[in-house]
Amino acid sequence: METRTISTPGAEVVYDVQEAQTGAGDHPPLVMIGQPMDASGFRALASYLPDRVVVTYDPRGLGRSTRSDGEVTNTPTIQAEDVHAIIEALGAGPVDLFASSGGAVTALALVAAHPDDVRTLVAHEPPLPGVLPDAAAAERGLAAVHAAYDERGFGAGMAAFIMMTSWRGEFTDDYFALPAPDPAMFGMPAADDGSRDDPLLSERSVAITEYRPDIDALTAAPTRVVIAVGEESEGLFTGRTSAAVAGLLGTEPVVFPSHHGGFAAEDSGYPGKPREFAARLREVLDAS
Repeated sequence: METRTISTPGAEVVYDVQEAQTGAGDHPPLVMIGQPMDASGFRALASYLPDRVVVTYDPRGLGRSTRSDGEVTNTPTIQAEDVHAIIEALGAGPVDLFASSGGAVTALALVAAHPDDVRTLVAHEPPLPGVLPDAAAAERGLAAVHAAYDERGFGAGMAAFIMMTSWRGEFTDDYFALPAPDPAMFGMPAADDGSRDDPLLSERSVAITEYRPDIDALTAAPTRVVIAVGEESEGLFTGRTSAAVAGLLGTEPVVFPSHHGGFAAEDSGYPGKPREFAARLREVLDAS
């Protein structure tokens, strides 16, 4: 693996290039992006794709990537320009792109702005409440997560986040009538360490969930856009947003193994099924 750094407006972005171990053949490079996750979250998945050149990166302000623009939020449009710069530096486009969670939102912004960068996009569970029929309620639920974090710290915020993302179906009055969850129920600390800079729970993540995909630009792009959803996510928040985005694009979501983090290592805190996930990803990409 080779680690490289590229300068973009307001940031020094670090990315890794893992060469194919068994011959890449005619496959384009496979870029993997997430948010608020850095490159390390894709190591297990990449290890099961030895026939691909795999490129991962740390979004600006996360992991090894620094920023000098004075901002703390990572908007999808800004991140898309960083990813565009990486693809240009590779000199091997159009690439295939696997993008998960907030990274999937960035990927939709990238294809809308730079449609010739990507051959096939697999956008895995983009968290876009604005596309849901109960958009206002979903946004209210996210606001409650941020409020819990702001008022009581990480444990309370993460417990509220887990409660929201575990709820099946629309966010009804029954959901909002639930008491605030006890962080101990999820193994989270009850004590507040005073920090308020978590990239998932703080207001830094609002720019991701407030994004509205440019459906006209996406459907006009030469890119094959595949919306992916975990088999365990049906009816859950990101399962529902995935189905809604696919519907706007006139497609059906493609089912992948496991859950929202289904590509995570088997020994991680939120283990997925990375071997099976990689097999499904290869199948989808090879269908291009």
